[in-house]
Amino acid sequence: MAPSAAQRIVIDNCAIATVDADDTEYAFGHLVLAGNRIESVGAGKAPDGLQNVVRRIDASGHLATPGLVNTHHHFYQWITRGLATDHNLFDWLVALYPTWARIDEQMCYSAAQGSLAMMARGGVTTAMDHHYVFPHGCGDLSGAIIKAAAEMGVRFTLARGSMDRSVKDGGLPPDFAVETLEGALTATEDTVDKHHDASFDAMTQVAVAPCSPFSVSTELMREGAELARRLGVRLHTHGSETVEEEKFCHELFGMGPTDYFESTGWLGEDVWMAHCVHMTDSDIAAFARTKTGVAHCPSSNARLAAGIARVPDLLASGVPVGLGVDGTASNESGELHTELRNALLINRLGAHREAALNARQALRLGTHGGAQVLGRADQIGSLEAGKLADVVLWRMDTLAHASIADPVTALVFGAAAPVTASFVNGRQIVEDGRLLTVDEDAVARSTREEAQRLARISTQG
Repeated sequence: MAPSAAQRIVIDNCAIATVDADDTEYAFGHLVLAGNRIESVGAGKAPDGLQNVVRRIDASGHLATPGLVNTHHHFYQWITRGLATDHNLFDWLVALYPTWARIDEQMCYSAAQGSLAMMARGGVTTAMDHHYVFPHGCGDLSGAIIKAAAEMGVRFTLARGSMDRSVKDGGLPPDFAVETLEGALTATEDTVDKHHDASFDAMTQVAVAPCSPFSVSTELMREGAELARRLGVRLHTHGSETVEEEKFCHELFGMGPTDYFESTGWLGEDVWMAHCVHMTDSDIAAFARTKTGVAHCPSSNARLAAGIARVPDLLASGVPVGLGVDGTASNESGELHTELRNALLINRLGAHREAALNARQALRLGTHGGAQVLGRADQIGSLEAGKLADVVLWRMDTLAHASIADPVTALVFGAAAPVTASFVNGRQIVEDGRLLTVDEDAVARSTREEAQRLARISTQG
């Protein structure tokens, strides 16, 4: 808990969806933030007599929720949006890898700023980036991405990716855009040593994250898992995204993706996979048995025609599931709050139809579910006393939402709600829909310039 001398922010008069274990909600409630912790949350006005109150917020007409948690992204793709818009996954990768293979440190920094800014102004308080493209001589890409997140003020996990299977080995990336097995493992360990913070209120963490079965050798998968567990960090990769991947795994390894992952040590409560669209009953049972997490990316899966993940079945089996934006070359909006709505709607097109997901399940995916997947459910993902002060105030009394009686239904089913205030670790980073930590217009200019520079280099190359 926060010390009694901590400075306090009092938020009164709002509806509250705590997303705790009991889905506790208050139609009219309060929050007290003390330092970087939530000190109290409950019905009615905040207690009288609080000391060191530095700010009081009348949040009438607002819904307070936990900050949104993004569990899968590729920030660098911000500067390649709008390309290959009519491709499936494999064709899309073939079309874009030659461009991605020419990124450098400044491009990654600007792209990370753009990706983070779009998420943060839309209610994301915890972000992650799965970065796996490290062209030769490209500079300190991991450092640039972490710097952008620190400046933005969001809580952040860098999934330090890697690839060692290039075109010459039957993979998709160009030869000069991959690392050696030894180089990838060494660089990943160095990144963990330099940047990972295991403390309760950590702002930066690092995961070990070889890219995918079709761009990574079995040795890198197996030794990457061993490295992560030796260092005490989490593991992340792509899994079961398309039918083409399923075919690839059977042809190359003689088994499907889930069995392959298990054979290389890649199932466990310290692992989360992106997508998991094409899962059999036995695959889901294996994930449930091992508590392997899933990052569900509904917009990207639709953009690339990958299919509809079996989210209701995953949840019913006890699999931890969070939401992901995915890279903005396959989700050009780059916003996680729209994924609440898309997750609900797209899953209702599947076998469970209208019973697939409801509004509160969708909100849980984007908050507590994401915290579970990142291994931080004890710290973030719900509004409870003692947890970190990552809180969003959504304005629900405008034309877009005012006639919807239930604020959670309004947030999920309605248009994207304005963010009046977003707090991360007790620090406000958004006010009235604008970032307080960076100049949005400057970020927009920088990302446009770097996108144009990358396009020129790619054309010349």
